[in-house]
Amino acid sequence: QVHLVESGGGLVQPGGSLRLSCAASGNILSGTTTYWYRQPPEKLREWVAWIHTGGKSAYSNSVRGRFTISRDNAASTVYLQMNDLRVDDTAVYYCRAGDFWGQGTQVTVSS
Repeated sequence: QVHLVESGGGLVQPGGSLRLSCAASGNILSGTTTYWYRQPPEKLREWVAWIHTGGKSAYSNSVRGRFTISRDNAASTVYLQMNDLRVDDTAVYYCRAGDFWGQGTQVTVSS
């Protein structure tokens, strides 16, 4: 059984930064594309970013230039560095690898 555990969420002021982590049991992250999604309050879940096993990455238009996804295969962890956070970045953030999802971590951007 694969487990994904997100961490690093919290409350931050607009313009601030957070780094989310997605840690996986086993070695699944090194062998598959890993995704970050988010679900804002009362909205549908949306894709944020992905990173391929070879390191190639992509971002949604709403976060491109502010968020950076990276991976540490040795640590079986994928990160999401979030800079210049905005109020509308407030959401529960989830990572996904294959068919497996984490439980999510809350990010709240508020003054």
